[in-house]
Amino acid sequence: MPIAHLSHRTVIHIGGDAAGDFLERLVTSDVDHLAEGRVAPSALLTPQGKILFDFLISRRPGGGFVADIRADQADDFIRRLTMYRLRAAVTLSRDDSLTVSAGWDEAALPGALADARFPQQAGVVRIYGPVPARQADVDAWDRIRIVHGVAESGQDYALADAFPHDVLMDRNGGVDFRKGCFVGQEVVSRMQHRGTARRRLVLVESTLPLPPAGTPVMAGERAAGQLGSVEGSCGLAVVRTDRVAEALAESLPLTADGTVVSLALPAWSGLVFEQRGSAADD
Repeated sequence: MPIAHLSHRTVIHIGGDAAGDFLERLVTSDVDHLAEGRVAPSALLTPQGKILFDFLISRRPGGGFVADIRADQADDFIRRLTMYRLRAAVTLSRDDSLTVSAGWDEAALPGALADARFPQQAGVVRIYGPVPARQADVDAWDRIRIVHGVAESGQDYALADAFPHDVLMDRNGGVDFRKGCFVGQEVVSRMQHRGTARRRLVLVESTLPLPPAGTPVMAGERAAGQLGSVEGSCGLAVVRTDRVAEALAESLPLTADGTVVSLALPAWSGLVFEQRGSAADD
């Protein structure tokens, strides 16, 4: 099993008698029914429904929860949760001594947690603890994410700039539309029920090496989005699916800095380019 140490990630322990109820009222995922032995995608949104923090959430042995988050966002995340905590019996503590690693391609190691963003057959797990001996580089981990259409903030989209639908959190279990209210719930629920999501994460491929992250993706002469994570001739991008669909219908080229590319919605999402909404540009 290749295992990559993710030094740009850290963990936050969320404990106390009220931790479950506290998180359930704030974040997008269904914390109450979070299964043991798994990490699930989740987010804390702005009141306008955009992703303020993205993280992975899991149950901590012995009680409480672990939030696996970008290290550069951890302190801000704690401050934001503290604003909402008031007098609730909830504890928040950053633990940089607990390393974060990701493994894939084999049966799970003892103590490893299945990463719910990936299909089971990919064998992707999260490991919290000492760095295992069988190490791969972070580029190899990014290739696994790209192949499976798994986006992360910073590399694939900017925080406070994307709705959960933009990065397929409505499709990978990152948003639960059946539970009660959470911050930003009204906006994302309206997008869900009206089908107005217009931007989506796509897989990008070319016969040539792709240009760097941030390069605009063009649908004919119109900008459709921009590249995120790139590894060789493969990458991810968040694009306007209506513009891509129009370009495909009119046989217009899809390009990135002059390089011809092909775009595909991840098969697991169940989406096709013809299913486009009528939301506002942003």
